[in-house]
Amino acid sequence: MIEMFKYNWQVREDWIKWCENIPYDELVKERIGGMGSILKTLFHVIDCEQIWINQIRDRPVEVKDIHLITALQEVVDYSNNTKLLTNSFLVGWNIEIEQKEIRKKRKNGEMISFTFKKILQHIIAHEIHHIGQLSIWARELGEKPVSSDLIFREFK
Repeated sequence: MIEMFKYNWQVREDWIKWCENIPYDELVKERIGGMGSILKTLFHVIDCEQIWINQIRDRPVEVKDIHLITALQEVVDYSNNTKLLTNSFLVGWNIEIEQKEIRKKRKNGEMISFTFKKILQHIIAHEIHHIGQLSIWARELGEKPVSSDLIFREFK
């Protein structure tokens, strides 16, 4: 599991570096899909990771307003802090932990439960999904997107 998080973090860092060469107006420009902009979409994947990891650790969730994120450095700082949080959880990962469950109430009042393993799989797939959106937007800007090809990446 940790290898896939390392993969996602590496791709995320590459996207952040990619953003450094993009005009600020393009990073915050409202777009169709994702969370509406490049900056907000990057923030969103980090925020979802933080929310789920804090929930399964039974710790308070950081509440951050996506509309108040205005600078790439804010995304970088949030990413670095969230990676530390997630990594500290993953280093103790074992078969017993992956079968633990968290119960959530749906909007309709129905209770539903998820294993920790399923939640981590969701976090991984969620980020990969949004990275695809960033790739489309990069092409719309006439820029080469970050390669997300796992087979050619080294992540340890």
